Amino acid sequence: MTDLPTRRARRLAEASSARDVELASRAAAAEPPTVAIDLRAPAPVPEIVTASTRADRTAAGRTVADGTRVMGILNVTPDSFSDGGLHQAYDAAVAHARRLVADGADLVDVGGESTRPGAERVPVDVEQQRVLPVVRQLVSEGIAVSVDTMNAATAELAVEAGAVIVNDVSGGLADEDMVRVVRDTGVGFVVMHWRGHSDRMYRNAEYVHAVDEVRREVELRVAELIVLGVRQEQVVIDPGLGFAKQGVQNWEILAGYERFASIGLPVLVAASRKRFLDGVGSAAGAPPRDRDLATAAISLLAAERGAWGVRVHDPAPTRAVLDVWDAWRAART
Repeated sequence: MTDLPTRRARRLAEASSARDVELASRAAAAEPPTVAIDLRAPAPVPEIVTASTRADRTAAGRTVADGTRVMGILNVTPDSFSDGGLHQAYDAAVAHARRLVADGADLVDVGGESTRPGAERVPVDVEQQRVLPVVRQLVSEGIAVSVDTMNAATAELAVEAGAVIVNDVSGGLADEDMVRVVRDTGVGFVVMHWRGHSDRMYRNAEYVHAVDEVRREVELRVAELIVLGVRQEQVVIDPGLGFAKQGVQNWEILAGYERFASIGLPVLVAASRKRFLDGVGSAAGAPPRDRDLATAAISLLAAERGAWGVRVHDPAPTRAVLDVWDAWRAART
C-alpha cells in the first residue's frame, strides 16, 4: 500500500506540471506567430499574361497591336458539349492545336475534363494522361499553352512541362493546393466565378442582381488569393458565362462588362458556343458550331471594351473581326 505522504506528493507534482503546461500554453498564445519569410526571388509572370499588347500583326498593310488575346480551346475529352471526342487522340489533339494557331490563336487552352452542364468529375490520372503529352508537344513547338484544370497536381505537372497559364474554372476552390502551385510557380491564373461543380451548378443560379453579386464574389475570391500569396499581376478574372448562370443572366453579365473591368484586373470573356447563344445569329436548335459568328461578335465587343482575352473554339472568325477592327482603328490614327 502506498502511504499518504507519497500519494500527496505525487498529486502535488501532477498539479504543478499541469499548471506549467497551462502557463506555457497561455504564453505561446500571447506571442505573435512566427512567419516564415521566403527570401527567394518571385518567379516571373509570363509575358503573355502581363504584356499590354501581344506580338504585332499586320492588317491592311499597317502594323497594329491588339491587346486582346485569342485563346483557342482544345478539349482532349470524350464528352465536351461542342467537340467531345473529336480531339481525344493524341495525334488529333496536336493537329487541332496547330490549326488553332494557324487560324489566329495566340495561345491554346488544353483541358482533359469536361465542365459542360451535368458533367461528372474524371480521375486525376486520366486527366493527366490526356493532357500532359499534348502540353509537352505543343510547348516543344513554341506554342503558348494554358492548362484548363481544377486539379493542382495536373496544373503543377503541366507548368513543369511549360504551360504558362492555369485556367481554373473554380478559381482554386475545388483543390486547396492550387493556390500553392500558382503562387510558387508565378504562372498566370485565370480565376473564374464559380458556385459549384457542373453536376450541380445550376441549382445555384439564383441572383437578385446578377452583375453585382458575381462581381462581389469574384472580387472577394481575388482578395483571398492575394492574402494567400498569389500576386495581383498573375490574376486574370473570368465572370463565368454559362457556369451557375441561366439564359438572360449571361447577357446581363456581358452587358455589365465594365463592372468587372472596374475591379482593375485583366478580364477573360469565354462565351464560345455556349447555350445562351442558341438562336442568336443562327437557327434555334442548330449545332453548337453554328454559334461561331455570334461568338465572334461577342469577341469584338469584348475587345472594344479592353478585354485581356477571349476564349473560342474556332479562332478564324474571331481573328477576322479583330483584324478588321485593327485596320479600322489604324486608319483613324
